[in-house]
Amino acid sequence: MALNARLDHRNPLVFDTHELGRRPGALQRLTREIDAPKDLGIQGVIGVPEGAPVELELRLESVMEGVLVTGTARALAKGECVRCLEPLELVLEADFQEMFSYPDADDRGRVKAEPADDAEEDEDRLFIEDGLFDLEPVLRDAVVLALPMQPVCQDDCLGLCSECGARLTDDPDHHHDAVDIRWAALQGLAGSLEDGEKDEMSGAEPGVDEKQEK
Repeated sequence: MALNARLDHRNPLVFDTHELGRRPGALQRLTREIDAPKDLGIQGVIGVPEGAPVELELRLESVMEGVLVTGTARALAKGECVRCLEPLELVLEADFQEMFSYPDADDRGRVKAEPADDAEEDEDRLFIEDGLFDLEPVLRDAVVLALPMQPVCQDDCLGLCSECGARLTDDPDHHHDAVDIRWAALQGLAGSLEDGEKDEMSGAEPGVDEKQEK
């Protein structure tokens, strides 16, 4: 990723490496709790609600070409079961590791004689800017990879009845009497005949019953 606009040190996902220094092998461990940014997760499926607490544990290691960041993010994700559509919660633990490069160093950590203007080379790289790096793109990628693409409330969730929408896990014996479509027309014909017979009986000539009685 090419260099972006100046980073804001007040952003909770922006970290300062000045204390770490540039001496290879230097280490720094950090813990920080932040409010989840907007759309952290798989949009429309499952994710960490905006503003929910996210715990970060980071290990910063200074290397020749930049700072190697290794960490874990923990949070509570919320979504909807893809089988029964009930709301669900999932304890999220996402691990990540990313290199943030010094903008004045090449791939071998050597200081560049002249700044390179190679957009393709820098397209997928993350950089340290004025001693700061932004963890947000790394966090987003890690959370998406750690979340299930098709979350379920429980592994054996039976889903919903295709006919009435009832939740089958609550009533495993739930069923509907199936009617063979090959007999449906005959049943309708039988009903029509019965209705016709009733109509004929109700339409009998007056006095017929009286004559029979006499």
